[in-house]
Amino acid sequence: MTFRKVNIFILVLAVVIFLLVLHHNILGLSDLLKRELSDSSPLGLQPIDFIPEAPQRLMDDQNDKEIPVVITASDDRLGGVIAAVNSIHQNTKSNVAFHIITLNDTVDHLRSWLSKTSLKNVKYQILDFDPHLLDGKIRMDSEMPDSVKPLTFAKFYLPNWVPSAEKAIYLDDDVIVQDNILELYNTKLQPGHAAAFSDDCDSTTNKFAVRGAGNQYNYIGFLDYKKEAIRKLSMKASTCSFNPGVFVANLTEWKLQNITKQLEKWMALNVVEEIYSRTLAGSITTPPLLIVFYKRHSNIDPMWNVRHLGSSAGKRYSPQFVKAAKLLHWNGHFKPWGRTASYAEVWEKWYIPDPTNKFNLIRRHTDIYETK
Repeated sequence: MTFRKVNIFILVLAVVIFLLVLHHNILGLSDLLKRELSDSSPLGLQPIDFIPEAPQRLMDDQNDKEIPVVITASDDRLGGVIAAVNSIHQNTKSNVAFHIITLNDTVDHLRSWLSKTSLKNVKYQILDFDPHLLDGKIRMDSEMPDSVKPLTFAKFYLPNWVPSAEKAIYLDDDVIVQDNILELYNTKLQPGHAAAFSDDCDSTTNKFAVRGAGNQYNYIGFLDYKKEAIRKLSMKASTCSFNPGVFVANLTEWKLQNITKQLEKWMALNVVEEIYSRTLAGSITTPPLLIVFYKRHSNIDPMWNVRHLGSSAGKRYSPQFVKAAKLLHWNGHFKPWGRTASYAEVWEKWYIPDPTNKFNLIRRHTDIYETK
């Protein structure tokens, strides 16, 4: 009996030892699996097909951030605004808010055009520009009273239009956007810089001469260096100028540096001393901007302001280059809604006919042309 009891005791002990070893191994394997899952992915035991969705969530959050785009709208150029807005709207999924600056007599026409077409779901705000803001700050030509367009100065008052925004995009009305506007908005500005422009000496516009106005790709083409006020600034006349028709603004810096007041100062001085170049053929808004932002601005990608499409009736760029451009700019006398514009067919793809029939395209084969 004693021998039999010993055998039973040994057997039970062996079973207990086996169970203890098995339990230990199972616990060790469990800890190992937990460590591997913890180290390999923050998603832990989430299904593997959930991983690609994480970047999409981040993209959605980014798209929710509002992108303020400021653009002016005069009644005789309203078709340009419509095409610009449509091109931006169609090429992005981002949350774009358009702040359209116009004069009081254009508001109803613009609102009707937006509300009765495919743009009715676009987020926009129409703001009225008060021309009296310019009293004493611009020279009026008595022989050509309509030569000065008040709305061209709206860009000087950028924080007025988007007071709660930290950053904004300004666009002229003669542009078409062919890529996601979010990329332009994400342009990085250097610390202390209130705006980013495209230099006139960049690869796409290097030393382009405006016919009849000399070489307007540097400061001497815009400012009168014979005037003492300009000489005192010690700005090199050969400094490359920039185009103010497309830019990204850091509005926090703009307000801190009181950019608007600085611009108004030089506008008022020009009324008294005529500090702008006498050969100036382009916008009279450029000279004060060149002074205030001299060596104090960042740069945007040149492909985000492929310009001079309106400087002549001829085609200066290849079809491939025009297609690759992120933004096309018809600055100059020949606008894409006019009779002799270059690349008008590219612009026309984004144009939406005026439901009120007040605005019509002008084409060579007929005086008035309305797209079907």
